[in-house]
Amino acid sequence: MRFAFTDDQLLFRDTVRDLLDKECQPEQLRYAWVDDDGRLPELWAALGEMGVLGMQVPERFGGLGMTELDLVLLLEETGRVALPGPIVETVAVAAPLLAELTAPAVQAFQEEWLPGIVGGQSTVVTAFGGALVPNADSAALVLAERDGRLVAVPAGAARLDRQPSVDGSRRLFEAAWDDGAAIVLAEGDEARAAIDRARDRGALATAAQLLGLGRQMLDLTVGYVKERRQFGVPIGSFQAVKHHLADALLQLEFAVPVVHAAAYALATGDPDAPRVVSHAKVAANDAARLVGRQALQCHGAIGYTVEYDLHLWLKRAWALSESFGSSDQHRGRVADSVLGPIPSQKP
Repeated sequence: MRFAFTDDQLLFRDTVRDLLDKECQPEQLRYAWVDDDGRLPELWAALGEMGVLGMQVPERFGGLGMTELDLVLLLEETGRVALPGPIVETVAVAAPLLAELTAPAVQAFQEEWLPGIVGGQSTVVTAFGGALVPNADSAALVLAERDGRLVAVPAGAARLDRQPSVDGSRRLFEAAWDDGAAIVLAEGDEARAAIDRARDRGALATAAQLLGLGRQMLDLTVGYVKERRQFGVPIGSFQAVKHHLADALLQLEFAVPVVHAAAYALATGDPDAPRVVSHAKVAANDAARLVGRQALQCHGAIGYTVEYDLHLWLKRAWALSESFGSSDQHRGRVADSVLGPIPSQKP
């Protein structure tokens, strides 16, 4: 068996990388922090034209009909440039969630929304990653869990209260709505299974983005320590700096195959996929946090300033490490899957 991505998957990644490198530079990211939309509409449309937004949408709705294994490399690239916008919520979570529903009553809903997601005209976000909903103000639809049901709420019917975010381009909202505004898409076992898969997809997607964020922070730091001089020599020649960056690279490289294994598990319907996804989220969370700490240490005081680009990636990593489950939450999930729930101790 060949454990490697196909030539087509690698070529698609390289093509997306070229687009992102041209259209998502630090100056565009800074604009997204202050722009009312919080994303880059032209780039979002270009991703739609390339097929990225419809990667996991069936071909009958205009998508590419691919899997998490095809998408994971592209998500790493979106993390590498800290792409603003709901790429995780819309592309990795909402699109496949809507596409996999089988109730006859949902078919018209799929025909209404999935082609719009594919083309970039419709933005659908999810409320499965935490208490707050990212990018809800620029979305047309919110998918959420409500009393054990999977529901869709038109964004215009939701009351949104913006909350502070460490990452200015990842705008967060408390969302509330009347039950009458919610459209029920699934109930009972179907709803629970669909929501669980959605959370796993979100955890995988954020893990993949954290890999990309880690790579970019490491690249920025290597470039900096080659240029920054102290005592007449580059600080990158100091043994302590080399050790810091070697430790960061090692943990990042160890996380990569774990995340790719999680993508394979979800794509193939492996019954152990939830455990593998949790392992991946822990590995990516911890790697990105270590890279961020070492990057900040090696940059020194300049790394703390908002004028320097490092903070754009560092703050996104902080935000994503808590989205769709923290390291502690996913470690508990892995432990439960191996040992079973630990019974409570009664006094």
